[in-house]
Amino acid sequence: MPRRLRMEQAGGIYHVINRGNYRRDLFETVGSAEAFLEALFEAAARCRWRVHAYVLMKNHFHLAIETLESTLGEGMHWLQSTLATRFNRFRSESGHLFQGRYKAMPVEDAAALARVVDYIHLNPVRAKVVPPEHLSGYRWSSLRNLLKNQRPACLCAEVWLMSRGGWADDSSGLAAYAEYLMALAKDEAEWERAGLIGLAKGWVIGSAGWRKALAKEHAQLRLESGMVAHERKELREAVWAGALEEKLRKIDKAEAELVTKPRKQAWKLDLALQLRDECGASITWLAGQLHLGQPTTLRSYLHLWKQAKK
Repeated sequence: MPRRLRMEQAGGIYHVINRGNYRRDLFETVGSAEAFLEALFEAAARCRWRVHAYVLMKNHFHLAIETLESTLGEGMHWLQSTLATRFNRFRSESGHLFQGRYKAMPVEDAAALARVVDYIHLNPVRAKVVPPEHLSGYRWSSLRNLLKNQRPACLCAEVWLMSRGGWADDSSGLAAYAEYLMALAKDEAEWERAGLIGLAKGWVIGSAGWRKALAKEHAQLRLESGMVAHERKELREAVWAGALEEKLRKIDKAEAELVTKPRKQAWKLDLALQLRDECGASITWLAGQLHLGQPTTLRSYLHLWKQAKK
């Protein structure tokens, strides 16, 4: 099956994730982790990436990458194929190193990026690899390199530090960030309130309005063959929500009017038919969004409404 082109653009920011093939351990040794970082920084230099954060876990990695040119696919292909070659040569093995195509979720803006960076840096605590008080010492995280001022040229913190706390990218700003992150690491209940849950799922990271706009922009493209079912569902529903919003605007109706009674109003049934025919919105989704009762009830409504209009 042909694969849809990824949503790449110059200046794009992405949360990138991949795992070892069959969930095998990727970073069993110091040497394997160092080899990954060496290749990552080389890829960043080759492809003009800004690396905002990274963390290596036992069998997977997280990256926050900004592409100054449309080079995400090119760079990730080089990174993963180079690593596979080097790892297989070192281990006298052959075959795939990673489980498949990497996952790359577009990130809306600096505020969303700051959340992704926090999520990445908190991974060792979330996975119970280190306790919160030892988070800044976790060896395979960008947090440690930033605090020790041992960063490669591609590792950047200015944008998300400013967005997170108005901090400068200097020793005092990074110390303030580390203090904030350590407090956050000790309070798991705060993670959800801070929007740090589920940032490895879905297909984009950003506000509802941006997600709708992006879904509409890419509605005609083939769905990513690597997406799991809930991600395909989320993308489709974002497309439908964008179409509903546009149609409400055209007929001068507010979203709040969808809850008015009676349920079976002509304009709502017309909306349901249009969304069903034009973008394939499901009966279940329409019933919920348009407040038209149960899916079976709506199906009956639409059948009778079609007959009446004929």
